[in-house]
Amino acid sequence: MSIKKQLQELKSVLPKQVTLVAVSKTKPVQDLMKAYDVGQRIFGENKVQEMVEKYQQMPKDIQWHMIGHVQRNKVKYMAPFVDLIHGVDSLKLLSEINKQALKNNRCINGLLQIKIAAEDSKFGMTKNDAIQLMKSSEFKNLKNIKIKGVMGMATFTDDQNKIRKEFETLKSTFSELKSIQDSMHIISMGMSGDYPLAIECGSTMIRVGSYIFGARNYQ
Repeated sequence: MSIKKQLQELKSVLPKQVTLVAVSKTKPVQDLMKAYDVGQRIFGENKVQEMVEKYQQMPKDIQWHMIGHVQRNKVKYMAPFVDLIHGVDSLKLLSEINKQALKNNRCINGLLQIKIAAEDSKFGMTKNDAIQLMKSSEFKNLKNIKIKGVMGMATFTDDQNKIRKEFETLKSTFSELKSIQDSMHIISMGMSGDYPLAIECGSTMIRVGSYIFGARNYQ
């Protein structure tokens, strides 16, 4: 398969309001450059170390998104350059991102990760946790992180109705949180297997990897 061809095909069918994050985890820089050469500028990684290495080797007009679970002690390594952190799921993590952003004289963008799947393995906050967090004085005092929206991962299943329900839950959670902070505009949901359904349910950002780069080799 051709990375360029897959990427161009995908972009040709995406609605204007949907941002594509090319999920490049485990893939070599030369694969990412093939996507870069046809105009892709947003790449998603799930390990901070790997993202830092690729950032150092690749053109500097790329936006790097951290899409995996974030350990607080790793935030400092990506704080100088990360554009958007998708998996913000606690006040402690928010505070650490804020602290490291301040050290780098930056404001870092983040998304609140909402738990929409039934699986125990998925991280994230409940809707009520997120509402309480956003109404708290601690949250309002964080000046160097801006929450731009929400992110969620649906259950890994073939049951389309279940996935649809989970996506709709994320969309309604977003609407409630937006009433607290009107500047929120991103709903990050949908991956290679379910992005058309996610878009139908209101996604404004999809995270697609294997469809573009082929299956991953986790050796």
